[in-house]
Amino acid sequence: MLRQRIMTALVLLAIIVPAITSAPPWVWGLVSLLMLSIAGFEWGRLLGSTRGSWLLCGALGASGATYLVWRTSAASGAVSGAVALLSAASLAFWLSIGLISLVRGHRIGSGWATGLLVLAACWVALFELRLLGAAMLVSSMAIVWVADIGAYFAGRAFGRHKLAPHISPGKTWEGVVGGVAAVLVLALMVLLLAPDSGDTVLSSRLVRHLGWPLSAAILIALAGLSVVGDLYESLLKRHAGVKDSGAILPGHGGVLDRIDALIPTMPGCLLLLQLLR
Repeated sequence: MLRQRIMTALVLLAIIVPAITSAPPWVWGLVSLLMLSIAGFEWGRLLGSTRGSWLLCGALGASGATYLVWRTSAASGAVSGAVALLSAASLAFWLSIGLISLVRGHRIGSGWATGLLVLAACWVALFELRLLGAAMLVSSMAIVWVADIGAYFAGRAFGRHKLAPHISPGKTWEGVVGGVAAVLVLALMVLLLAPDSGDTVLSSRLVRHLGWPLSAAILIALAGLSVVGDLYESLLKRHAGVKDSGAILPGHGGVLDRIDALIPTMPGCLLLLQLLR
């Protein structure tokens, strides 16, 4: 299993890293659109409908392709306004219905329209962040990655108090604190080691515009959003009675399993950057 996980991760990195760092932005747009379309299929599968899965997958692919064409021809103001509205709608779901679902332990509003909204918002954010620069995209996604890694090790070392035992028994409050601490430490390290990164790295731009205290609070909120996305997907799987959202990634499960924490967080990062312009 470990070897399988490593091999899958290496293949993914061989595709994703060049798409982000060295290829034109539209290449990353297509690669990420494929990922999100597969995630859409898996979202529909968790709701129990194969036909709905294909419809959601197709809707994401078609709307994404349409957006790519529109993005190259629309005025920048029109693009910014539409993207901000989409990001805000996604965040509104996560901060209301998403949180209520987790508190109650019962999925609410997790239908096809919701899947289309949050997955489309995530893909648009991933593409728009890449247009702002590879470093901006990677630094935004790094919030999720570092929070997850910090939570894993802190949870294993100190985890005592369960975060949501009815949804994901392995997660603890200590893990959440460890994940948040890791994100703040990373941001501080970037400021110290790369003081001129203010225009290219998310945390540095936040600090340059808002100062450290408010920026730290925002980074904590973004790390919290990643936890909400992770738990919500766990809730969907719990109701579907499955361990993984799919099996397309050997050793890792489905695409949705790998990007669940990115889904609410990336629109939040993009909306912040739009507000700071």
